[in-house]
Amino acid sequence: EETGVRVVGPDNDGFQLVAGKKKKEVEVGGREARGLVGPKAKVPFHIATIPRPQDEYKILVNNSNQPFEHVWLQRSEDGSRFIHPLEKISVFDFVDTSVGCAEPIKPPPIECTPFKLVEEVKDLKELAAKLHGVDEFAVDLEHNQYRSFQGLTCLMQISTRAEDFVIDTLKLRIHIGPYLRDVFKDPTKKKVMHGADRDIIWLQRDFGMYICNLFDTGQGSRVLKLERNSLEHLLHHFCGVTANKEYQNADWRLRPLPKEMIRYAREDTHYLLHIYDLMKISLLSSSSESEHLETPLVELASLHKQGKDSPEASKAFWPAKEYFNIVYFMVYKRSYDICMQLYEKEVMTDSSYLYIYGVQGADLSSQQLAIVSGLCEWRDVVARAEDESTGYILPNKTLLEIAKQMPVTASKLRRVLKSKHPYTERNLSSVVSIIRHSIQSAAAFEAAAEQLREARKESVRCHDI
Repeated sequence: EETGVRVVGPDNDGFQLVAGKKKKEVEVGGREARGLVGPKAKVPFHIATIPRPQDEYKILVNNSNQPFEHVWLQRSEDGSRFIHPLEKISVFDFVDTSVGCAEPIKPPPIECTPFKLVEEVKDLKELAAKLHGVDEFAVDLEHNQYRSFQGLTCLMQISTRAEDFVIDTLKLRIHIGPYLRDVFKDPTKKKVMHGADRDIIWLQRDFGMYICNLFDTGQGSRVLKLERNSLEHLLHHFCGVTANKEYQNADWRLRPLPKEMIRYAREDTHYLLHIYDLMKISLLSSSSESEHLETPLVELASLHKQGKDSPEASKAFWPAKEYFNIVYFMVYKRSYDICMQLYEKEVMTDSSYLYIYGVQGADLSSQQLAIVSGLCEWRDVVARAEDESTGYILPNKTLLEIAKQMPVTASKLRRVLKSKHPYTERNLSSVVSIIRHSIQSAAAFEAAAEQLREARKESVRCHDI
């Protein structure tokens, strides 16, 4: 959850998560490969009988094949880019230099903590008022990618020092931004999150919300070089709590939420402020230990260069300070960088088919590659129109298998479809027409097929070396 990369999975179904500008492809295998050991989750990744939230709550999204518009941000003077509110704020403005003598505040047991499931606008309004009255709060999101084109934020969890809240962001989707946007952007209020890479862009995409003043405990864990960086490990390391992770990949569109899933959601933020307290102490006490300094010093040198090369960068990142804690500062700097990401909608181009997982190593002929291109374009159009993920319309694995076998009749295509693919099955004749037309257009794909062959040969040579 913390990588911010495009992911293909589970079981190679091919749905895509797009975070920031990173386009790296990662195959996600079975449960063991994903680190999900133990019994199968009680709530599966996809529950086919759940009514689509888009229909249930009349959620409207813009899936056009155009870049995402950050309508809540100002544009630069030349109009070429959006300006994040953080650009005018220094990282040092967020680093609390008075925390050295602060005592960590242990949260009460989760059973004894006041809790509110926020499902009505009046409750959201009350929550917003409470957040305006505190200096810090913890945040987490639960998300579903498989049954929508861009993805849907299903829940938002918020914890203060005194209360836990779980917000139904499907039911209250259009109200989240108007009530919470200002407090999330407020640089005087610290937000504590864990592995916030994707959460940041989901908040932007679904609610037009941009975070200022973030402390990411995942980045703190990396700077401290802890054994593992997962929230599960931090809960055990700092709080002695054994997390129940069986709902980690559950279908969070499920309503009403079972009490076990609500508890799981609460645990993701209930302890975060306490982990933040303890992590501050560890960061401050480790600042003079050499094993923690190497990477931060490299990053700091890069910042110093930015400051010399650009007066604007110098003002933002290199204010005059006689002394500051390098290790502690770098967690804030990395958290700042995460917040500076801007969501980018997946845009289909003439070469998008070349980046589907599996194409690079599939050894496809020009005819087969033409079919991949045609089917990729078809499923993209359908997915945008129906607000479904490309992996639900036609998984990568199945798409490549169709391309390899090149079925030119509906009956042959049906035999290739070994599992249920509703949209493909309802459009067999259209898909067959695309396959036939693609085969006839194969000459236009000769160069691409040759480039892929040469790239595979080079990869083999490099591997042998």
